[in-house]
Amino acid sequence: MSRRTILAAAAASAASGAVAGSAKAAAPAAGRQAPGVYRYNVGSFEVTALTDGVARRPLDGSFVRNAPVEDVKEALEQAFLGTEKVPIPFTCVVVNTGGRLVLIDAGTGGFLAPTAGQLYENMAAAGVDPKAIDVVLISHFHPDHIAGLRLKDGTAAFPNAEVMVPEAEWAFWMDDGQMSRAHAALQPAFKMVRRVFEPMTKEVRKFERDAEPTSGITALPAPGHTPGHTAFRLSSDGADLIIWSDVTNHPALFVRNPGWHAVFDMDAELAEATRRRMLDLVAADRLPVAGYHFPFPAVGHIARRGTNYEFVPEMWNPAL
Repeated sequence: MSRRTILAAAAASAASGAVAGSAKAAAPAAGRQAPGVYRYNVGSFEVTALTDGVARRPLDGSFVRNAPVEDVKEALEQAFLGTEKVPIPFTCVVVNTGGRLVLIDAGTGGFLAPTAGQLYENMAAAGVDPKAIDVVLISHFHPDHIAGLRLKDGTAAFPNAEVMVPEAEWAFWMDDGQMSRAHAALQPAFKMVRRVFEPMTKEVRKFERDAEPTSGITALPAPGHTPGHTAFRLSSDGADLIIWSDVTNHPALFVRNPGWHAVFDMDAELAEATRRRMLDLVAADRLPVAGYHFPFPAVGHIARRGTNYEFVPEMWNPAL
């Protein structure tokens, strides 16, 4: 036998053994993602996107109030998503302005879904100490934005931070009359508001519409989703970023179909008007936008597509 024949036979034998046996990796499968952290610059500001995880809501006819569930399923299919459950990501951002460390929205605190509540561990992975947060800006009082202000034992998650909230949100959600009149479906939200804010009622600072709660960050009134729902505009050295909050939920549904009414919108008609106004603003001015419920890292642009719009994710940039 020639040397070439021997080598060929050995290779065939090795391949046969690999097929016949079961492959065993030296390490077990991880079973979860690495930390969800992504950084980018807005002028001289450094923005750190931190995933708080995702919830998967079973899809039924109530999720979009004014569209047949078959149309919603078709939209999910077009986005290569499953049609039985709607994925709802949660992404908070930390803004380093050079003078202050600002957290915008505080996540779910692990109260809403077993696949959410990851903000604290991702802050640790990003090297952000909760004690170093100077300001927490809250866009609105739905539980997925405020529950993370307190740990499950009730202590403050960001003990040195000044908590700042929209005046109109505070007026609505802290009103006992509103709570007593609210539909049963809203009662858990009212209870979460009280769990979070009652221990610090005197310390919370309220800001008005169009105010600048902290230097370089302006409040943009965006009502409808809730009475005082607020977006934010970051401005630094001629660059801008719109922090979208919940102007839309998942972009595959509500950016592409701005006339659809999500079950979460408290005043659906007003929310639609706000959504169309904001979509037109960022598309016309080509402003980058960060959406709380956009797929991580939840930043990109809104492009006009005929009479509707499309979310175009920003390309992942490995260098700042």
